[in-house]
Amino acid sequence: MQHPPLDSIRNIGIISHIDAGKTTVSERILFYTGETHKIGEVHDGEAVMDWMPQEQERGITITSTATVCRWGAWWINLIDTPGHIDFTIEVERSLRALDGAVAIFSAVEGVQPQSESVWRQADRYQVPRICFINKMDRVGADYRETLRQMEEKLGARPALLQLPVGVEASFSGVVDLIAGEFLTFSEADQGRTVERHPIPAEIAGEAMAAREELIEAAADFDDAILADFLDGTAIAAERIRAAIRKGTIACRIVPVFLGTALRNKGIQPLLDAVAAYLPSPRDIPPATGQRPDGEAVDSLPCDPVGPLCALAFKVQADEGRKLTYLRIYSGTVKAGGALWNSNRGCFEKAARLFRMHAHKREQIDEALAGDIVAAIGLKEVLTGDTLCDPAHKVLLAGLTVPEPVVALAVEPKGVDDRDKLLPALEKLQWEDPTFRVHEDEETGQTILTGMGELHLEVVTDRLGREFGVQVKTGRPQVVYRETITRAAERQEVFRTEFEGKVQGGEVHLRLAPLHRGEGVRIVVPPAEVLGITRELHAALTESLTRGASTGCVTGYPLTDLEVRVTAVPVEAGITTETGVRAAAGRGLMHAARNGAPTLLEPLMDLEIITPTEYAGKVLGSVQQKRGRVEGISSQGNTEAIRALVPLAEMFGYMTELRSATKGRGSFTMEFSRFDQAPVSVLQQFGLA
Repeated sequence: MQHPPLDSIRNIGIISHIDAGKTTVSERILFYTGETHKIGEVHDGEAVMDWMPQEQERGITITSTATVCRWGAWWINLIDTPGHIDFTIEVERSLRALDGAVAIFSAVEGVQPQSESVWRQADRYQVPRICFINKMDRVGADYRETLRQMEEKLGARPALLQLPVGVEASFSGVVDLIAGEFLTFSEADQGRTVERHPIPAEIAGEAMAAREELIEAAADFDDAILADFLDGTAIAAERIRAAIRKGTIACRIVPVFLGTALRNKGIQPLLDAVAAYLPSPRDIPPATGQRPDGEAVDSLPCDPVGPLCALAFKVQADEGRKLTYLRIYSGTVKAGGALWNSNRGCFEKAARLFRMHAHKREQIDEALAGDIVAAIGLKEVLTGDTLCDPAHKVLLAGLTVPEPVVALAVEPKGVDDRDKLLPALEKLQWEDPTFRVHEDEETGQTILTGMGELHLEVVTDRLGREFGVQVKTGRPQVVYRETITRAAERQEVFRTEFEGKVQGGEVHLRLAPLHRGEGVRIVVPPAEVLGITRELHAALTESLTRGASTGCVTGYPLTDLEVRVTAVPVEAGITTETGVRAAAGRGLMHAARNGAPTLLEPLMDLEIITPTEYAGKVLGSVQQKRGRVEGISSQGNTEAIRALVPLAEMFGYMTELRSATKGRGSFTMEFSRFDQAPVSVLQQFGLA
């Protein structure tokens, strides 16, 4: 496959709430672009993009999946992402590497909690978006309500580029407001043929009014359009598209399209919109990163002949090796070429390069700026690492990785399983920065931590299927956080004798509580200020960072406190790196214990959808779970209840909700924040 011009590349992701139809849209994109010759349906377990057995069985996307397709002159690198909150890291790392996104909303359910979450992630990376309101054929479809929710809940400025013809079961196609045409999609060939007709007379007036609104929106990005509009001068379609494109790339407007992917309506205009409105790699700001000295910032224009710079945004275990997904921002990567890993401080070799087509791959000789490819042979790389030209070292910003909130104890079932367990878990940690493993010092159990029950359920299932490791599991537990409630100081002196020689270290610390949500702030003055060597400074910083992650009283990570190093007295012939590490770790533990420690518990934003007749019973159950109801809204015969609920109360809630609503209720939840744990929890750990 010949490499296309940069201006014709689109690096995009499909993002949305679970069950909005992301993968169904992706499968139609593959079909209409000719990448597949049969539509893979999610409900049949045959979706190309959902290739993992766990995805096919559950009918949900678990891992982000990349592919390449052609649409006319355009080359689209497409990543389909999960909608379930437990797999939010897949969305995070995909958006970090992409130039644009297609946000999918259901015309029935509208903007849901996870829709808000993925939208915030896209905002964080300033990713331009277009929107596809799906399921227009469903009973209760209301695209105007979805537009209103986009404005109210997301703070977005939607620009409607189409009108529907027909509603619910009678939905037959869309009006293209810029071209002034009615588009239908032939049922004879699964929607492959798009037929163009005059706008039906019964909606001509509505279409004219909607087109004027669209032109007014476009005029915000082209003053000449506004002048012509006020003068009554005809405005060419290409001028409107150019203005909308400008606003979209600036993240000031969101073009909105309509359809029903399952019924094969609306996908080709969506592909046209990807080409017309989303940016090429040249349209986005150049990547920037720190040089090794940590001071100057390099700007890296998207140029194949520039110095190489790439981000490893995903690592996947592949038959015991690492398959690393790369976004090339500058320069060219050649198969077999040497790369510098700025995060690990070592050379790496990309032995082979591939274009990915879900779980299949096409080997290539090189990858250029603007590409998204995969490599085998990078042994030390982890998610978020920067790979660059050894002669032009640079470090890109990494990823925002959420902290795990659920823990699960596992034990190998047999002797063979014991030997294979830790190597298998290590490979799974390559893939997933939100999945952590540690050993409980008291019980010797292996503890897995992750983003939710489903996350850890999938991990244990993969242990058996992919690595042949059978495990026994305990009950899911909450991952709390330690913090302090008052300031504390500690002057820690450590001494030991090894082979007849005394060595040690001394570290003075001051701890202070911070506001909720501020995390851990470790303040270590520069080595020259403390009067210590760089080696001692590195040992000190490493020890404090490790201590903060393992806690000081209960073993849970520290949060919402500042750890400040005030002095590191050095004694000639005595002070060593090992001694400073020990003094720092012990000093942090003793200082935290003197700071009136307490525990914080994770609180979740919960949304329950229930038939109105069961709303009272559901509200009662939420309040029994220490939940705080924050809002109730009605839509037809259903109620949406939003509440803030401790995660500890939510294990097994799906079974409880199904029982209370005769199987008709559903819920979603995502992490909100940590807050004070109740006395009953503190008593379990001897803190009350």
